[in-house]
Amino acid sequence: MARTSGNEQRIGLLNGFAAYGMWGLVPLFWPLMKPAGAGEILAHRMVWSLAVVGALLLFVRRWAWIGELLRRPRRLALITVAAAVITVNWGLYIWSVNTGHVVEASLGYFINPLVTIAIGVLLLKERLRPAQWAAVGTGCAAVVVLTIGYGHPPWISLCLAFSFATYGLVKKKVNLGGVESLAAETAIQFLPALGFIVWLGARGDSTFTTEGPGHAALLAATGVITAIPLVCFGAAAIRVPLSTLGLLQYLAPVFQFLLGITYFGESMRPERWAGFALVWLALALLTWDALRTARRSARALRARTAAAGATEPAPGGAAAREGDVVACGVPGTAGTQGAAPGRAPAPGSAQGTPMAPGGAPAAPTAPTAPGGTSVGPGGAPAGPES
Repeated sequence: MARTSGNEQRIGLLNGFAAYGMWGLVPLFWPLMKPAGAGEILAHRMVWSLAVVGALLLFVRRWAWIGELLRRPRRLALITVAAAVITVNWGLYIWSVNTGHVVEASLGYFINPLVTIAIGVLLLKERLRPAQWAAVGTGCAAVVVLTIGYGHPPWISLCLAFSFATYGLVKKKVNLGGVESLAAETAIQFLPALGFIVWLGARGDSTFTTEGPGHAALLAATGVITAIPLVCFGAAAIRVPLSTLGLLQYLAPVFQFLLGITYFGESMRPERWAGFALVWLALALLTWDALRTARRSARALRARTAAAGATEPAPGGAAAREGDVVACGVPGTAGTQGAAPGRAPAPGSAQGTPMAPGGAPAAPTAPTAPGGTSVGPGGAPAGPES
């Protein structure tokens, strides 16, 4: 039994690394589609994503959720809002990568946890612990330093972070699985996206049919690039503690940041290094606070169990595992949507769920991307998105 559990955890870790690794490396993919503009790439991503997730749902025969969604107008309206917000996130992320702003885009997914917490305080009236307040304050100081370094506020980073955090907040109310959520959102996006592609073709500005079969295949592959990390994330979410996913989710913006500096050759002046250092300090504070709170909760739970004379753990070990407790406080676990049942917290919770960097929907309720994912990243988690 222990051996089976160990194998499951290894499979979960591999899927987690795969999901966040793909979201982190997605900046290498978008430039391949030039000379297509960000708008055309985005439209193809919407169209082909629906085709891919539709095929996945057909394969696993999961359609019952559609009728339930259509019978609940408020839930359908929230999905429409989520589709609109993730459209902004995806489009901005793609544009950022293809215009030489990869580092600034990665910053958006670094600060996403801080924005998620701020939204929790402002809109959900959540109360923060002192360490969380310190982290948010440090994050605000980082924005000031980066504003000085860039000569203007880091609008790309802020827009990516706020759009993905808003996406998570909306998804918290929807409570729909990752693949199902992506299918619903892309179904809403489909007609406008298809109309835009047809309009580009009528104007003679479409590259889908004029740049050769290889270029057309790359545009079609945007659906696979969007769906596969989300599937890997779902496989990870049901096998490893959310605390692990909460830490893995930092891989995506780290990879994006390193790619921006090393591969794309973007400059980092001292003021920018100082701003990023403050952001990383804020995330370190959040992580430390989350782990400390998790340990205290686990000790308190064990004490209560011992006092009650319990001899058997609660079914499934729910909430007894330190990992699941940590998930509630791990910074940045914001964003990705649609986590596997019973493991991932509701998307967009202020304490977070792993994102889909780059815009990937992040990942289940995710720990969404980015662009992504929510996770995701431009996502997200996914998300977020990527």
